[in-house]
Amino acid sequence: MNMSFIRSYGFSLFHTFRGYKKKNFISDLISGLIIGAVSIPISMGYAQIAGLPPVYGLYGSVFPVLIFALFSTSPQFIFGVDAAPAALVGSSLLSLGITPYSQQALAVVPLITFWTSCFLLLFSVFKFGKLVRYISSPVMGGFITGICVEIIMMQIPKLLGGTAGTGEAWELLYHIFQTILNINWPSFIMGAGTLVILLVCKRFIPKIPVGVIMMILGATLSFVLPYNQWGILCLSKVDSGLPKFIALDFSALPVLEGLKISLPIALVIMAETLLAENNLASKNGYKLNDNQEILSFGLGNLIGAFTGCCPINGSVSRSAMGEQYGAKTQVTQIVSSVAMILVLLLFAPFIQYFPVPVLTAIVISALIGACEFHLAKKLWKVSRKEFFIFCFAFAGVLVFGTIYGVLIGVALSFISVIIRTSNPPRGFLGISPGHEEFFNMDTFKYVYPVKGVVVYRFSANLFFANIGLFQNDIEQAIKPDTKIVVIDCSAIGSIDVTAAERLEIIYKNMKARNIRFYLAEHIASLNDQFRALGIGYMIEEGAVRRTINVALKDAGIKKPYELDGAENKVHSIIRKRADNAVKEFVWAFGDEAEIQIEKQIHNKIEEFKVSHNFAVLSHSNWNSMSGLDEDEWIEHLESHLVEIAKASQSDENEIARRLEKRRQEIIQRINDRHPDLQEKFMASRTRLDEKLKKDHP
Repeated sequence: MNMSFIRSYGFSLFHTFRGYKKKNFISDLISGLIIGAVSIPISMGYAQIAGLPPVYGLYGSVFPVLIFALFSTSPQFIFGVDAAPAALVGSSLLSLGITPYSQQALAVVPLITFWTSCFLLLFSVFKFGKLVRYISSPVMGGFITGICVEIIMMQIPKLLGGTAGTGEAWELLYHIFQTILNINWPSFIMGAGTLVILLVCKRFIPKIPVGVIMMILGATLSFVLPYNQWGILCLSKVDSGLPKFIALDFSALPVLEGLKISLPIALVIMAETLLAENNLASKNGYKLNDNQEILSFGLGNLIGAFTGCCPINGSVSRSAMGEQYGAKTQVTQIVSSVAMILVLLLFAPFIQYFPVPVLTAIVISALIGACEFHLAKKLWKVSRKEFFIFCFAFAGVLVFGTIYGVLIGVALSFISVIIRTSNPPRGFLGISPGHEEFFNMDTFKYVYPVKGVVVYRFSANLFFANIGLFQNDIEQAIKPDTKIVVIDCSAIGSIDVTAAERLEIIYKNMKARNIRFYLAEHIASLNDQFRALGIGYMIEEGAVRRTINVALKDAGIKKPYELDGAENKVHSIIRKRADNAVKEFVWAFGDEAEIQIEKQIHNKIEEFKVSHNFAVLSHSNWNSMSGLDEDEWIEHLESHLVEIAKASQSDENEIARRLEKRRQEIIQRINDRHPDLQEKFMASRTRLDEKLKKDHP
């Protein structure tokens, strides 16, 4: 693949090495050495699961990793032989009747890797990377957590003195149970003890590479302690030497069979790695080129095929470990690859002295850190729907496997969007006396409907799943005296065919009932959609207007609007707008508005303690307040009289008199300008008094 092809598709080399900072080298070096060391047991184990001799796992940690490091746009993600592709290849060999580790397996597995790389390169060319945009955070978090838990369940038997598990959750649990029945206690004590030490040190001394220390200590003890007699397993013996390039035998597996096996593997590699990469990027504040990432997966697998390896994937566990030890760029992977080369050339005989329980504990420790149960806890508090989406994505991976977990996750993301947009925020708008702005009548005080008019805001795009709700809301709001219906379309960016057809029906029904129907406040491109969908004649007939006020003017309703239940006098030019502080508190904080007002009060009291300027108490951080809101602010201030008096070293009664004087000025101002509000204002004050007495006796 030449460089002009790469550039023509917007790809680049050495992306994460640009502007490299020398201060990152030490952390990259340490992380690379740790990941290189930990990759030894992981890669060897997964190579065996894929039906290859263990040394091919080490081969997969050399050239494919280097290629990924050169092309990847992710500074932190780690590439290498991993669980999901290895398991899929292993099960495929069994279905084909091929004996693992045989010469036939050595010929077939690289072919599967080759076809997998071809699919990945095609995915990159056709820009399949954009699919990851449709995966929500709960789905991504559940998916990643499911993978981590699945790999932990695979690794647990190795802590107990057994072999790694394979299969889905129920198979892994059964394997764990069988291993417990034959537990090797020295292995368990060594592995569990190492895991406890790692977790404690991660909590209190996270920057110290305790994993390396434990690994060296475990290997050193193998010369002193009788591991064999105790039944503690060590890694397999590996012959020295670098991976050799091979010629693929395309006659070893029919092409159609190879394509059928490799397509799901390629999909798993793309989905799992992209999801995990984007999750890490989101946590650490950088962006990826998703299509270039898929290209790097494809090129890494391509060179892996010609060195006899099984398909290679992004590693969640090793990426979490790299993040834990401060990996900043792909220098980490170059270091790990060079370390693997040195191991294969110089230290291969020493691999057999590394105890499996210690290395397994290091992997499990990293995976525990990568789990996102904290996200599930947060979702439980803020959105039960998204919490259950997290749970379904999590369970999908464990119960059905990685590929079906991905499909379930994508489906859940789309279902989540449909549910959210089929029942969006919406409400009816009215006018506050003396003002021209429209406000939600359920949110703000002293907001009244314009007489004979329904103004309805719908905060989502209109499509087949929510148009029924839209129509029902309007029909329920129409009264015998309703003459005009105006739709605030400011949050509607698009409509589909079903919604357009229903809008036409609503419009004609309103005409038949002698009710003027308008669409207003939307972006201009929505009018193009109206024309394309066959309802452009509504524009020509004047039913589509730029603003609500223009629509009302067209219908013969002039300012000041006549309100149901209140008089609407023109306000003075010096009168402050209605969207004042307390209304903004309600808009911004909803049910927590009063809590936030109290928080502002406390902040102002702290300012007052420093400045001793009584004026700082008279307004919130949001400054401008109308008389109604200032009165409510003073009510809250009065509940802190003792605290204010202590801070100012003044008499409580004196402060109370000053606040009451200000209140009387407010009441007089309201009475002068808006006598129609006086009664409602006093009733509101009484209710607030009672509430404050209850909350602050």
